[in-house]
Amino acid sequence: METTGKSSPHSVKQWQLSGTDYDPQPVRSLRSGACFSTWTPLNNKTSNLQLFEERVNLVLHWFDLWTDRQRKHLLHFLLTRCTKSQLKYCRDFLIETVPVTQVDFTAVLPRFLSLYVMSFLSPRDLCSVAQVSWHWRVLAEQDCLWASRCITRGWFLPYTPGEKEYGAWKNHYVSCVSTLDWLTPREAAEQYGTLNQQSTGITEEEEERWKEKRIRQMIRDKLKEEKRQSMRTRRAWGSYTKAEGARGGRTETGRPSSGITFSSWPSLSWPPRTVGSPSLWSSPDRGQPMTAAQSLERVQASSPNSERLSKASAALSSFTSRPALPHPVSPIYLTIPALLLLISNRIPAYELVLSGVKAGVVVVLYDHRGTLSALLTQVERAISGQRAQRLGLLAPGGTEEIHLLHSSSLSEKTLLTSKHREFWEKLGGWVVPTEEGGGIDIFTPLAASASGVSLIKTLSTLTGLEVRAPMGLATGSFQNILGEWSDGSVGTGLWNQEPAAPALQFVCESVLQGWCRQAQWMDEALEELRDRLGTRLQRLSLQARGRALGHFLCENICLEDLCVSEDLNEALIEGLTALTRQEQVESTTRPLEFLAIFLTKWKKEGEECSGGEKWRNEGADDFSSTPHSSQKCFGLTPEQTEFDWRGAVARELHHSECLYLGRLGAVLKVYQEPLTAALNSNRAILSYADIHVVLSPVTQILELNRAFQIDLQARLQQWGAEQCVGDVLVKLCSKLRVYSNYLNNYTTALRTVDKCRETKPSFRAFLKRADRTLATHMLSLQELLLCPAWRIHEYVTLLQALAFHTHTSHPDHTHLSSALNTLLRFREFIQKLKRNCERDRLMEETQQMIQGCPNLREGNRQLVITQEAALLRSPDEHIPDSLRTYEHVSDVGLFLFNDALVLTRRNVHHTPFTSTHQSTHTFLASVALASLAVREITHTHYVSHAFVLDGPCRSWVCATERGEDREHFLSALRSAINSALTGHQ
Repeated sequence: METTGKSSPHSVKQWQLSGTDYDPQPVRSLRSGACFSTWTPLNNKTSNLQLFEERVNLVLHWFDLWTDRQRKHLLHFLLTRCTKSQLKYCRDFLIETVPVTQVDFTAVLPRFLSLYVMSFLSPRDLCSVAQVSWHWRVLAEQDCLWASRCITRGWFLPYTPGEKEYGAWKNHYVSCVSTLDWLTPREAAEQYGTLNQQSTGITEEEEERWKEKRIRQMIRDKLKEEKRQSMRTRRAWGSYTKAEGARGGRTETGRPSSGITFSSWPSLSWPPRTVGSPSLWSSPDRGQPMTAAQSLERVQASSPNSERLSKASAALSSFTSRPALPHPVSPIYLTIPALLLLISNRIPAYELVLSGVKAGVVVVLYDHRGTLSALLTQVERAISGQRAQRLGLLAPGGTEEIHLLHSSSLSEKTLLTSKHREFWEKLGGWVVPTEEGGGIDIFTPLAASASGVSLIKTLSTLTGLEVRAPMGLATGSFQNILGEWSDGSVGTGLWNQEPAAPALQFVCESVLQGWCRQAQWMDEALEELRDRLGTRLQRLSLQARGRALGHFLCENICLEDLCVSEDLNEALIEGLTALTRQEQVESTTRPLEFLAIFLTKWKKEGEECSGGEKWRNEGADDFSSTPHSSQKCFGLTPEQTEFDWRGAVARELHHSECLYLGRLGAVLKVYQEPLTAALNSNRAILSYADIHVVLSPVTQILELNRAFQIDLQARLQQWGAEQCVGDVLVKLCSKLRVYSNYLNNYTTALRTVDKCRETKPSFRAFLKRADRTLATHMLSLQELLLCPAWRIHEYVTLLQALAFHTHTSHPDHTHLSSALNTLLRFREFIQKLKRNCERDRLMEETQQMIQGCPNLREGNRQLVITQEAALLRSPDEHIPDSLRTYEHVSDVGLFLFNDALVLTRRNVHHTPFTSTHQSTHTFLASVALASLAVREITHTHYVSHAFVLDGPCRSWVCATERGEDREHFLSALRSAINSALTGHQ
């Protein structure tokens, strides 16, 4: 289409654009009036780009005016005309613009995976899930999710659901919960016959199942035994000797061999022992080992119906058809089954029992607060795939139940629950059968009651093992272990050997007797401690263990600095190999001595073969070339550090200073910066005043110590015999006012933290997230605030060592002495602050202890000593002291302060059914020390350890139980009286 200057600029007429807000701009660069034309100048890139931009703007303007339907039509037409690369670009752009963040997993995952995820939800959560959508409701009401929950509680459907019926088990569960239709396991067994109850007769099918179970167990045992034999006969790791032809020869490394072949080396992990009794795999008629196939044929021959055992027979035949091992070992060399003893940490003084455990007993000390599954895992890890000869259980309990765990008590009613039944079935499977001497010994007098005997019978039936327990004929909570035990058959007979014979298989007799006699009193004392200090001691124990482990791993072990030479590595490998192959008895009883002798011989042989000086020099170089972190940092040589005690102390001062700065920096990074950021964003956790009181002084200390660390590091980088660091320490001591202000404000800061933690839940949650993390060096905010006080004590210790190793003629001696004296005075200041805090705490506790007592916190009053005594009274005061008798009026408490003596009436309240007691104090009188006189009463036949307190108005005659207590109290009282009189003068 040819255009002219007078023609219309575009096929779209101007009147069509007059109704829009589009304002076409004239294009001066285009010739022949190409603006808004359909002609595209392909050869002119500038014009082409300009026209493209104009037309895109026009299309976008139209796009904005169109409806949603018209826009979708346009997008559809455009996408159908795009190539694959353009469609991929659109896809990536849409994914980036509209990311898929939330997807319904039930619509993406297969149905069985969605049901598996929902199987972990509780019934209440499943009901909540069913309210999400119809699809989720269909999945949440499937019978496979609700049938198991109903069956475990003894709830069974009274009818068979239809093929297209779903939600029957859920409706049954809801109806049973709403009507509390719950059956005990025994009631469910009587009604439905589902649990393991004793039946009057054994059917043929049950007999076949039992035999099949035994055959499978035989196959598993045979596989384990073959694996152990292969581990015994395989070539040792790192060995350089040959199996044959090595006697009298030399090894591949050129060293003389020991002349012992591989077949003559016993194993250290599995000591061989010939089993005297016929084992499972030995043939009793011919005295030769019986293979697994022969044992299977014997079992099949004895079975009336062997069709159910075809799969087991095929599996066993394929197992026995494997090629023989290169070094066959006779199956009669079996491992000795060990005794397994489970001990609860709830047992009082269980450490004493652990000290008396006999050899060959595997002990599992488990946590009383754990679960049954955790206990099973711990036992499985302890036995390492082996089977125990007998199982012993030492846990608190009585004649009717065993307190196995804090949340799981074993009794006649709870034994047949699903979790207990599964636990004892698995635990009994790890014990050898009764025919081979297996059984369970429970150190609780269950055989003393009818319900306990019933529990023993049910447990024996459930596990298929012999169960024995004490008869309870001995008195005491734990002394019944030393009495007679049941014979394990019916629970009514007596043990036919010595008393406590089952228990003596696990623990030595002397230790067991001593523990049983004292355990009752220990239990009462520990119970009192648990009630009062249990939570606090547990928390302190966890903190101490975690802090010690973290300190050891992070600060004391430098794995990158460890270096072991190749020769030393080779020597250790050969030594350990020789140790595993040693025939002599000394190697098994004294392995360290054997290893030392071997390494000595190896060194001599190496010196003869390749020259010992090279090996010795290389080993010495490797040992001395291991750089210490401080040596690596400051470039010190071994000659400088051999006797440079000043350098060692200075490097320790720098190392500890870096750790100290890290802890102070953690206060600012973990606490101050987030709290300040929250305050600036109008989401304040703490107010500005609280942040300033608690954290601002730490910033000043951090700036001061960073400057000190930089100066100290500069001195250590140029360390020498005449180098001085005292002036740096004097500079630090001149600015200790920062520490003084901090310590004076320390008590206020702690109170502020405690107050904000109690009154502000957001701050409490913040501390819970931030305290005791890796960023805070496993410390809390309160402990980090205590670091400056700890650091002052460290400064004193390090400066004392530095001054001790600095000669008086050294130029650094004067500055060190000055800095040490300043820090010693500052340490006394800290100790004074600590004593004042302890004094206030004692005064507050004493004020709360004495009922009806006036205010004790007056002036500079301090508590000196407290003493319990008996208040005496004489019927006749005119009788001479040597003939005077006294009667006990009441018990009193004497609270001696630095200016007064307070007397209280002490009432003792004994706790029922325990041997513990509590004391309460009621105020009687108070006497100023300046007006108090004291005199002792001579020890007579009628009174002992007595003294008289003479006040201005009345006197009190008191007596202590021991003479040492009287002397100690009277000495403190006379000293306080003299001080009070001196003060008044």
